[in-house]
Amino acid sequence: MYSVFLSLHNLLRWFVLASMLYAILSSVHGLLSRRPYTKQDNVMRIMANTFGHTQLLIGFALYFSLSPITSYFLQNGASGSAQISFFGIQHAVTMFLAVVAMTVGGALAKRAKTDRSKFRYVLTWFLIALTMIIFAMPWFRPWFRGF
Repeated sequence: MYSVFLSLHNLLRWFVLASMLYAILSSVHGLLSRRPYTKQDNVMRIMANTFGHTQLLIGFALYFSLSPITSYFLQNGASGSAQISFFGIQHAVTMFLAVVAMTVGGALAKRAKTDRSKFRYVLTWFLIALTMIIFAMPWFRPWFRGF
């Protein structure tokens, strides 16, 4: 069960990153070209948030019940291990805050009155979230895992 969730978590990160990059680049293009905020822009905002929330739920399952690394951390603390500290604190907290930032940006864009402000909210909040995600990704782990 652990390996299945870990593989899903690994695979889904690429969907999160791709959808966020698309939404960010689309927002930059929308702001620079002054084009209207389209249904496709809205769908990509929703997809990025959906992927992010799904990733967070899988991460919670790994953190609180499946992962031997975080189980050790929750019982013993970091114990001077950089990897246990990374997954026990830095990865978990930063990714949670990144999904909060994505959610805030998505909600503000949804309620915004003008196309320009919709693009600006998505661009700003998704860039903040993407920066946090890149900072907290375990780049030292395999980039692709099999099932």
